[in-house]
Amino acid sequence: MASSILRKQALGAVRQARCFSSSPRCQAAEVKRLGVIGAGQMGLGIALVAAQKAQVPVTLVDASEKALDKGLSFADKLLAKDVSKSRITQEQSDQARSLLSPSTKIEDLGDVDFVIEAVPEIPDLKFKIFKQLAECCPKHAILATNTSSISITRIAAATTSDPTDLSASSRVVSTHFMNPVPVQKGVEIISGLQTSKETLETAIEFCTKMGKIASVSADSPGFLANRILMPYINEAVICLETGVGDRDSIDAIMKNGTNVPMGPLQLADFIGLDTCLAIMKVLYGETGDSKYRPSVLLAKMVDAGWLGKKSGKGFYDY
Repeated sequence: MASSILRKQALGAVRQARCFSSSPRCQAAEVKRLGVIGAGQMGLGIALVAAQKAQVPVTLVDASEKALDKGLSFADKLLAKDVSKSRITQEQSDQARSLLSPSTKIEDLGDVDFVIEAVPEIPDLKFKIFKQLAECCPKHAILATNTSSISITRIAAATTSDPTDLSASSRVVSTHFMNPVPVQKGVEIISGLQTSKETLETAIEFCTKMGKIASVSADSPGFLANRILMPYINEAVICLETGVGDRDSIDAIMKNGTNVPMGPLQLADFIGLDTCLAIMKVLYGETGDSKYRPSVLLAKMVDAGWLGKKSGKGFYDY
């Protein structure tokens, strides 16, 4: 029953997307200043690309001064690397860096036209942030999330206690960037039930200005990228768990046999095994489909603290 309802909801969202694509395009709003919440790898990447490609001032917000310092230090390294490889000039590097302004206060986003939240995949944390954004951001600002699995409709609903008040929820959309942001061209744009056409159009146009190629998907569990990618990774872990193949054989056959740049187990390490597990749990919980049940080995590795590259150990040692 639950699966049937989810399929109907997804079909309805796809129909809405088709209607939008066939209807006259509305005017996208101009983005003169961006806000980014979260100075981790994703947030920093989004902020840096916006400064470099879209050339807009960016307020980078994180509750931790240490995280901000670490993120900006990483930005300096990325820019220096680009200069050393003659991808950009020193002047371009200095210009991009000057557009990044750190802050520990979400209230400093009171002058942005567009804000992108890039914090961990914790629903209650995102709901809390979007309620704050609805209160402190300008009334025209687009409120975007970088979520890889959480319903955009639920995030939009968190902006108000009155479901009939669309003043904030209609401005909520997902801009799901791929990791690492400075390298990967793709970005998923996902509308919630409340999202307006102008919000969707503005998100597409701004991501294009950032040099990204946008794909539009329905607000369905996992959206497009993770609906396809995570079961692939999970099945690779199950193959390892059940002895179908060893780590190196699994990754080698996918790289050398299907021409992917990275094997599924190594890719899982780079994404973070905790992130992979969290997304699989969302897919399994929201669809009830057994094909999305997380691997036992994946859960055990997360319990052990073996999260991949960020912890120094996963399927590989770093």
